[in-house]
Amino acid sequence: MTAPISRDDVAHVARLARLTLTDEELDTFTGQLASILDHAADVEALDLDDVAPTSHPYPLENVVRPDEVRPCLDRDEVLAEAPSAEDGMFRVPPVLGEAP
Repeated sequence: MTAPISRDDVAHVARLARLTLTDEELDTFTGQLASILDHAADVEALDLDDVAPTSHPYPLENVVRPDEVRPCLDRDEVLAEAPSAEDGMFRVPPVLGEAP
């Protein structure tokens, strides 16, 4: 088992992540991170030689409905209800300073 994580280790990681933590936060996060690392060590200690790699514990299948042609809304009616429309499309405000 590795050495328990110290308050200084958490402070160092916080500095690397450019986080400013109070003394109270350092104490809280040290305990929480120690618990997480203990759990990770428990998982690492498991014998998984007979366990096949998987991306999900249950077999899953995509459930899709068949494509069926169905009536839809009339384009002109929908655009008539829009606050602003232009050339058969919705007109929206510029994003991130782009020209309209």
